[in-house]
Amino acid sequence: MEPGHWPSEHSDALRDYFRKGMSYAEIARQINARFGTAYTRSAVIGRAKRLGLVIPEWITSPSLAPYLPGEAPVSPRRAVLPNLNLPPKSAMRPAAQVKLRCVGVQPRLLQLVALGPADCRYPYGGDKDGEEIAFCGHPCRPGSSYCAPHARLTRRSGAASARVPGPVVLRLVSAA
Repeated sequence: MEPGHWPSEHSDALRDYFRKGMSYAEIARQINARFGTAYTRSAVIGRAKRLGLVIPEWITSPSLAPYLPGEAPVSPRRAVLPNLNLPPKSAMRPAAQVKLRCVGVQPRLLQLVALGPADCRYPYGGDKDGEEIAFCGHPCRPGSSYCAPHARLTRRSGAASARVPGPVVLRLVSAA
């Protein structure tokens, strides 16, 4: 038997058991016992929906007490909680001032081509798509690529650079 194929006898049995008011689990057990199949409850529910045998929602959740004729149904009122959808008070306070890492350093914001060999190469910008990258441009510490305030922020702040700063020669490999 194919996984999605139900023979007509099985579908007819499903309709009969459904009309008798049996649950989907009971229907699956009855069909499996009668035809030697292995349908799951979920398979029976899916097949019943495809056959249009869906229990209306109002039948699946009956009230505890039946309604009397002429009496309007009254639903119990839930307690209203004020400020239910408001963010927490901590989110409504203004944020504390952010402490800048390089207080007192006003970068010159030079482009890479404008940097000299002794200018700080600490990058600014480039965080957002399309944002240009500029560099600090202040005079470097001896043996470093960064000025004194930016040298403290880099990973190897205490170790001297193994590379001797000097002119960088770039070679064009291929033209686009």
